Amino acid sequence: MNKLISEQLVDYLERRDTKYVFGLCGHTVIAMLDALEKSEKLQYISVRHEQIASTAADGYARATGRASVVMCHLGPGLTNATTGVANASLDSIPMVVIAGDVPSYYYGKHPHQEVNMHSDGDQYEIYKPFVKRAFRIDTPELFPDILDRAFRLAESGRPGPVLISVPMDMFSREIDTKYFEKTFKGTLDTIKPALDRNTAKRIAQMLIDAKNPVIHIGGGVVLSKAFKELEELVDFLNIPVSRTLMGQGALSDKHPLMLGMTGFWGTDFINNKTANADVILGLGTRFAEADSSSWYKGVTFNDDKTKFIQIDIDPVEIGRNYPVEIGAVSDLKLALEAILEEAKIIKPEGIQRPKLIEEIKAYKTEFKKSNEPIANDSRFPMTPQRILKDVREVLPEDAVICTDVGWNKNGVAQQFDITEPGTIMHPGGLATMGFGSAAILGVKLAKPDKKVITLIGDGGFGTNPSVLATAKEYNIPVVWVVMNNYAFGTIAGLEGAHYKHNFGTVFKIDGKPYNPEWAEVAKAYGIKAKKVERAEDFEAIFEEALNSNEPYLIDVPMENIPVPTDGIWNINDIYTPKDNVKDGVLISGEAERSDHVSTE
Repeated sequence: MNKLISEQLVDYLERRDTKYVFGLCGHTVIAMLDALEKSEKLQYISVRHEQIASTAADGYARATGRASVVMCHLGPGLTNATTGVANASLDSIPMVVIAGDVPSYYYGKHPHQEVNMHSDGDQYEIYKPFVKRAFRIDTPELFPDILDRAFRLAESGRPGPVLISVPMDMFSREIDTKYFEKTFKGTLDTIKPALDRNTAKRIAQMLIDAKNPVIHIGGGVVLSKAFKELEELVDFLNIPVSRTLMGQGALSDKHPLMLGMTGFWGTDFINNKTANADVILGLGTRFAEADSSSWYKGVTFNDDKTKFIQIDIDPVEIGRNYPVEIGAVSDLKLALEAILEEAKIIKPEGIQRPKLIEEIKAYKTEFKKSNEPIANDSRFPMTPQRILKDVREVLPEDAVICTDVGWNKNGVAQQFDITEPGTIMHPGGLATMGFGSAAILGVKLAKPDKKVITLIGDGGFGTNPSVLATAKEYNIPVVWVVMNNYAFGTIAGLEGAHYKHNFGTVFKIDGKPYNPEWAEVAKAYGIKAKKVERAEDFEAIFEEALNSNEPYLIDVPMENIPVPTDGIWNINDIYTPKDNVKDGVLISGEAERSDHVSTE
């Protein structure tokens, strides 16, 4: 029996239990819209900008762990979606992008909006640098096979986005349903690799023999949902844990052995623990620049003192930035199970480190105490620390927070305790402004029973305020907390520290701070909103927003206070060169700490 490809594609998505397709219309995808309109199981979420579609889909995939679906038009539709797709790629988020293309029989003839600078019908090439695979449908009968491969590829190994570029005539072609028969059979899941017993035993032995071991965790632990397995190993061997930005939430920030975030936004206490470790077990981390203090030896990590063990699902990451004694490709959930099993055989009584636990407790107590004056300060505009304190007092522990860039990412990761796995979502690799405001739409659709908020700067929110229209149209009850310092505050602080001005980074008219009145803008979209007028009012307004069960925006004027930084980021030495650093390498003495400038 023959049936339209567009209709068979919808059938396929329904069989995969896909609930939502995020997208924006265009003439190349009208046939798909027609098929979606007839579906009783799929809901199409229409947005006003394709970056919102891809970012909302990113949030949905983070919340569910399964590939989300984006549908967009060719040309500007595809390029507008680029930023959200690239953000998902760098954070290892599974996604399938179905993009309309020019008619297959018009390649190279300049049909409307064709991209063909280097070859005819070339638009799918745009995505090649950041997707796992870019397919173009040239033969309609191959569409079912490519669909299956795309979803499996997106979700397996190191997850990430896959593009399927579909010439618009393909949607309207009929093919025999027999070509989709294969997709009805077998499993959708791919079994991931585990550690062999000998490797698990070697790793367990190294951790047990170490005098000062540290487990350093990244976003891979979150993606593999290895929360229980990590905590059991940590508790059994009493090994302290450091984390990257993306590793937040994998182990409670209140766990007695959780040190906190390393690198530029890490403190001296945390960085000293990792720099002086004799064994570090790196789990699902790339040992990236900000987390590693630009790899300045002895600041956060030191391969002269430390033996590194690295486990990752992606073989390309093993040994990329530090030499490894043991490098292993494995699913982290399975790897941690195997290591714990061997550790219990080697040392059944486990290991206790009461002095270390007391030392960590004393450090955390002192760190929190040092923040108390500014966190309790009632000055207005509010301090970012006061905003975080009030949010934490009201927000349920199992609520989901999407951050953005600047204070609301770096400060949250450093100072805001996350205790439940999967309740914090940062834009890490690409660090995209506007991530938080759109990602919460997808997260809330995935977790309708949870409170979902974003802490986002005014610069970040201003990139795509039309998220308000989508939230209103589909009644997605999320809360935007706009931390408003009338600037791209992080960059303003960086520029001010090095060049003593803030040209191009602050919002002014005639020398006076300027921003749209975000609460009034939200109201114009039909969104409930309030602007905070006093620090004492914020907590009650935030609680009202959480309990309103409708989209709600809060505009919070905030003082531009940099995030404290004890680590190092090489960009500071580029702007203000130091005599003991050349081309990112220490040539004499110790690295000087940064000037407490928060950078992005």
